[in-house]
Amino acid sequence: MAIATTKSGPASAAPLIIRPAELGDAAALATIYAHHVLHGTATFEEVPPGEGEMAARLSELRAGGYPWLVAEDDDGLSGYAYLGPHKARSAYRFTAEDSVYIAPERTGRGIGTALLGALLSDAERLQRFATVMAVIGDSANAASIALHRKHGFELIGTAKGLGYKFGRFIDVVYMQRWMPDGPRM
Repeated sequence: MAIATTKSGPASAAPLIIRPAELGDAAALATIYAHHVLHGTATFEEVPPGEGEMAARLSELRAGGYPWLVAEDDDGLSGYAYLGPHKARSAYRFTAEDSVYIAPERTGRGIGTALLGALLSDAERLQRFATVMAVIGDSANAASIALHRKHGFELIGTAKGLGYKFGRFIDVVYMQRWMPDGPRM
């Protein structure tokens, strides 16, 4: 399990703790995600899931052996990141897909960088994934694309107008990172 401490921003003295998510975090997870569902194009969900649904999602991923991490500081949860299956079919069993969401008032402080770094460290430790995919809603999502590039993800393609949200068609950007100690043929 990744547990890291860093500063939550250049002007902040509050430490940022990265720890495994717990069921008691479900309300904060739902609140963070709801903002992105209602105001952003990083996710194509259009109705925010509630606390119970977020707890169910967390439980399901943890039962499947996937890591789910949260970033916490003195003000509470500031973001989360997790790995999940890229697709349900068994041939994808060595491929994971990451998700990273930061509370809107806390973006730009390095929280996403800390979370994704810890998540990839967990994935490396598990040695069960050959590759991790980033499926990024909106080709204009420069922050997420830069975050993934910073962590060694390579752009592998863009699907034009794959989703429809807020009255417009939205691209999906696909990025991939091979895991150095993952399964190989």
